[in-house]
Formats: sequence, C-alpha cells, structure tokens
Amino acid sequence: MTDVTGVAGVAGVTFEELDAVRWELLEPATEFHPPRETKRALRRLVRKGDAATEEDCHPLFDCFGPGRGRVPSVATAALPFVVRLALARHVGRGARAALVELLVGAQKEAAGADPARVDAGWHAAWRLQRPRFPALLADPAPEVRREALPLAGDTDVLLERWRAETDPAVRLPLLLALGDAAAASGGAGAVDRVRDAVTGALREGDPVTRVAAVHAWAAFDPDAPVREQDLLVDALSDLAVRPRFETVWYMPSVEQALDREAVVSWTASRLGHAPEVALSFCARLVGAARAHGDPLLCRTALDEAWRLLVVRPFVAAGLLPLAGALLADPDDGVRYRAAHLLAVLGPEAAPYADGLAALVDDPGEEEYLEGTVGDHARWALNRIGDPRGLPELVERLYAPYRDRYSRAYVLGEPRLPEIEEVLIPLREHAETLLPAVRELLRDPGADGPLAHCFLEVLQAWGPAAAPALPEVVPLLEDSRLSLSAIDALVAMGPAAAPAAPAVRGAVVLDHPANHLTVTWALGRLGGDHDEALRLVGEAVLREDAGYGPVHLLGTFGPAAAPYADGVRHVMEHGGPWLRPRAAVALWRITGDPEPSASVLEADLFPVAEGGDAYGSFLDALHALAEIGTLSPAARAALHAVRRSDRRLAAYRDHRAFLQDERIRSAIDAVLARSEGPRDASRTVR
Repeated sequence: MTDVTGVAGVAGVTFEELDAVRWELLEPATEFHPPRETKRALRRLVRKGDAATEEDCHPLFDCFGPGRGRVPSVATAALPFVVRLALARHVGRGARAALVELLVGAQKEAAGADPARVDAGWHAAWRLQRPRFPALLADPAPEVRREALPLAGDTDVLLERWRAETDPAVRLPLLLALGDAAAASGGAGAVDRVRDAVTGALREGDPVTRVAAVHAWAAFDPDAPVREQDLLVDALSDLAVRPRFETVWYMPSVEQALDREAVVSWTASRLGHAPEVALSFCARLVGAARAHGDPLLCRTALDEAWRLLVVRPFVAAGLLPLAGALLADPDDGVRYRAAHLLAVLGPEAAPYADGLAALVDDPGEEEYLEGTVGDHARWALNRIGDPRGLPELVERLYAPYRDRYSRAYVLGEPRLPEIEEVLIPLREHAETLLPAVRELLRDPGADGPLAHCFLEVLQAWGPAAAPALPEVVPLLEDSRLSLSAIDALVAMGPAAAPAAPAVRGAVVLDHPANHLTVTWALGRLGGDHDEALRLVGEAVLREDAGYGPVHLLGTFGPAAAPYADGVRHVMEHGGPWLRPRAAVALWRITGDPEPSASVLEADLFPVAEGGDAYGSFLDALHALAEIGTLSPAARAALHAVRRSDRRLAAYRDHRAFLQDERIRSAIDAVLARSEGPRDASRTVR
C-alpha cells in the first residue's frame, strides 16, 4: 500500500482512507465531474508522491468547481485530504503549491457565495483545518509559502512571518499581504504594527521592495502613493532595476512574477482617486523614458494616461503637448499611441496637424494592436477637420476587410474606429469621398456588414449622398440590405424619387413592419402619401401590432392628426423604448410641446444624478432640441451634466470620446434652442 508520510507529525494519506469515504453519495460540483473523479484525482496524487506535479492537480480543481458561486459537499469531504497532501513533504512541491492555491480559492468561493449554496459542513470542516495552516506558511518550498499567504488569517501571523522570511520572492508578496490584512482588520493597533513594518521596508529595502511597500501602505492609506510619487517614478524608471521586478514581484495564484510594466499599470491604478497626481505620474514616467531611451516604459505610461483620459476630460490639456512631441519618437509603438491619442481628442489636437500629416504614410505598427501609425494619423487629421486626411481615406478604411468577411481586430485599445465612425462626420466632404464609396458599393466583395456600414454613412449624409443613387438601388434586391437601402434613399430626399418603382419591388423579409416601411418610404418618395398615412396610422392604433411604426407616423406631421390620440396612448402606455419616440411623434403631429417635453425630460434626470443611461439621454436631447423648450428643472440638470468632470459615455475605448462629444454638443444645442425658463409649476414626470 502506497503511503505519503508527512513530517512534523503530519499524517499522510492512504488509499484505505480515500476508499472509506462514500463518494458516490456526495454532491458534485458539476455533472461532468462526478465525485468518483475527486477520489481518482486524490489517489493519483498519493500514488505519484514526489513525482506529482501541478498538472496532476488540475482535475481536482475541476472537481471543486471554482467560479460557480457554490461549494458542494464533495469539496467538504476532500478538504482534509487536500490539506494533508499540501503539507506532505513527499508530494512534489509544485503539486503542493497548487493544492494550497486550491484551498485559497475554495475558501474565497465559500466566503462570496450565497450561504444556501455552500455545503452545510464546509465552514466547520474549514475551522478544523485552520490550525494546520501556519505550517504551510513555514514550508521549506518558497512557492508553497507564497501561495499560503492568504491563509494566514490575521496581521500578527503575517508579521511573524515577515520577521522570519528571508527569500525576496516571498518577502515582497508577504509585504503586499500585510497591507491587505491591515486594511481588512479595521483595528488601529494592527494598522499601526503593519505601518511600522512598511515604513521600515521603505527605509531599508531595495528599490523594488520600496515600491511594494508603497503598494502595501496604499491598501490602508490611499494617499501613500501620492506622497511617495518621487520614489515610485525613480524606481520604476531605473533601467538597472527593471529586471529585478521579474524575479521577486510574485502574487498568490499568479504563476509568473509581474514585470516592471505590469507594476507601472498597477501603480497608476492606485492613483485613480487623485487624477491630477495620476496624470503627473504618467507624464513624469514618459519624460524619464525618453531621457533613458526606454520605449517599453513610454508605451506603458501612455497606455495609463489613455485610461485616465477616457474617464477624465480635463487630462487632455496635460497630454496634448506630450503626445504632440511623441509623434517624432523613433519607436513605432510610441508614435502609434501618440497618433491615436491625438485622434480621439479631435479638434483639440489641431496644433499638431503638421506632425500628423507627416505620418499619414507611416507603416509603423504595434504588435497585438490594429492598423498602422499612418491609419491613426489620418483619422486624427479627419477629426481635426484637416483635408490632408482625406486622400485614400475610404480605401484605407476598406483595406482591413478586403478579401474577408470582417476585419479581425483585437478588443484592446487603441484600435481603429469603425468605417461609419470616421465617415459620418465628414458630410461636408461627401463630394470628395463619394466616388470611392460608390466604387466599393459596386464591389461584389463589399456586401453584408460592410455594405450596411456604407449605407449608414449615406443615410447620415442625406441629400449630399444623392449621386450614389445608382449604387444603392440594386441593393433593394438583397433582403439583408434592402431596409438600410430604403433608409438611405429616403434620406437623400427628392433626388431619390426616381427610385420609387424599385422601392415598391424591394425584397424584404415577409413581416408586416417591413411592408409598412416600404409603404412609408414610397409616400416619402412621391408616391401615395395618403395611403401610406392611413396604413401606418392604422397599424399604430392596433395594439396587437406592438405600436412599432409610431415613429414613422410622426414624419407625416399635422396630417396625422386623426391618429394623435393613438400616439398619445403609446406614449403613456408603451415601454421605455417606445415612449420617447411616441413623444416626438406626438409633438410633430400636434405642434404642442406638452406633454411630449415632460416625457422626454424624464430621461435627463437619471444622468444628471450620476447614472449612465446615455443612449436614452441623447435621444431625449435630440428631440428636445427640435421642440425647443425646457423646464427650469431640466435646464438646471443639463447645466449640471455639462459642468461635470466625467466622460459622458458608457464606453471605455475610443467610442467614449465620440459619444461624449455628441452628448455635450446636443446639450449645448438644447440649451441654445430653448427660449428661457418655462412655467416652473409645470409638472416634470
């Protein structure tokens, strides 16, 4: 019989003990890992002993079912065996470290799960094992000691280990664990004792340990990194120190040590509550990186500055000159980031237009990011309004899609914008850009999603897109594109009237809403206006139709007066998506601001109170700009939103800047359009 014998009085695990458990009666983590698999995984570890590896523990992780918000009874039964194997010196050290990681994860799962989803015996079983954990903290294998840090339980146990520990690759994560434990303790005495240890490390440690000490301090004193910014910048920008991070900055449950760049990012996140200091930190790192010829640090600092800029508009003033200077940097990745940063800032980047224009053909790339330096420089010029970004623009936007169904971009930032995001704002340059757009619409490889993009652009360009009529009409024969083509044709206005016969024969999926859209479009293109009004109006009155075409009814204006009561009914009883659309339609029909304005204003206040329902907020703004009136309460809410120092967007990539600009522009339009306060007694619902 194989037996794994522990040391220091810790018993091993035998096959007989494992066989004595009625595994088949236990609750599994998932149906794919029945309890017998837990027994099999434990037997494998016993059998292999010193030859056991981390990989041998992987089936056991599956049996515990981490990440599912529950602790099954099979985990409770396995717990004492896992602890004893983790302590058994005759089990491979890699396997023992993995078993400790499993223990930490299981307890974290139990602490965060709904109590009803935690096996009734788990907490008692865990308490029985706690006296064994200090032995793990003193294990001869540093990787085991490191993984066991979350099992310490309190600051005094960690402080005892801090005084005894000599391995730098354990002392550093131990220092970080001390900070977290002090923050969790809530006791002044524990915090004071940890502060003494941290300040000692700040005075006596090497540069990497001093950075870790600041992180540990920040766990219970968020302003520590603010006070120690000089120390952080000096240590993180010292090229001689850089390799040291990768040898000692370990974290529990993370296989590899963090490199210097990862620590820079983590440090920047510690400054999130002090954005001015965070900006200074990033700028100083960029300056040091340029002075030392350290492109990796420069890229990382720019990435952190970008993340700050996404949520804090005021950061732009400090980053503009920095990004402008970096356009001439010798490193492709630095120029790439600088060009993108200037692009998202749009007109604010105008002083650097010449530097951007010099880069439109720059082929420099950054691994794992999309596009070239030239692509981002070209977009920056377009955002600025500089015509030097127009030549070959459409072709460059299409290039990533050529010979493929879609572009295979990464989700990280920075990345290229979508075609419509670039072209829609360039309506005044439609005459210049339309020939290339028309050519691509004739390209049989540009069907599907890409054609939808171009049709969306043409719709936004409106009458300026009319020369593309010959390319849009054939798309009416494709049910995937026909409705988008109809929208583009209607937006073109009277110039699209010759397309009416083709619209009448458009191939659409057989659904009443699609046929109504065709009828409505014919009325807009010079067909039977009265018939279109009647059919759309009757559909709105039929409650079983879902009120879908209510937004179309508003386009008929006062002629739709016979259906006004039906529109009002939709506005009062429809869902969140329909009510504002019905409100706009009712105003267009009656010309009376009320009750439409009150309904629309209701979508303003959640954002003014800190919410993030920006889509409905923007829709309401556009409609209120048409109506032209605001209540005093709504006016005050919009002024409050306009003054707020936050990015008005739910996105955290380049779209955040585009949405923020649209919203702020719409707020300005509403405030300018409204003719002063209305009667303050008007009810705002």
